[in-house]
Amino acid sequence: MNKDESIRFAARYLEDLLSFFGINVAVTSTIDDEVIQLSVPSTSLNSLLIGRNADNLRALQHIVSMALVSKDAEVTRVNVDVANYKRQRADKIEEKAEGWIRRVRETGKPIELNLNAADRRVVHKFAQDYSDIETHSEGEGRERKLIISRVASSISDD
Repeated sequence: MNKDESIRFAARYLEDLLSFFGINVAVTSTIDDEVIQLSVPSTSLNSLLIGRNADNLRALQHIVSMALVSKDAEVTRVNVDVANYKRQRADKIEEKAEGWIRRVRETGKPIELNLNAADRRVVHKFAQDYSDIETHSEGEGRERKLIISRVASSISDD
């Protein structure tokens, strides 16, 4: 299945999955950085589709991704968003990141944060705009943490 077929299949598969739950909506699809972006419009069941801590969103992504894998699709990574939840969440995380970066700049001390993978990605990307700040992740699985710190100076006092 080529890239265009993968995108169409993913959108149709998600529409069919949602219709099983009585949600009949048109899913819009695009591709960005080899990730199929699927957008579900707002419905009365947004909170059910998103779930606690976006667990249901991640489950929907996984189901669609596995369906693509089973069809030997060229593109199998999927991002599902419902009613722009993820965009709004990313905006909030960016606002918080600005404060975290300000605190690191003021104190000079690194900050360690427990964030999920999607939120860590948002902070990593946001922090790239700051030449004096660096971010990295440490740990494994649910214990993985994001570290925000000042860039270590490469100038020595020799």
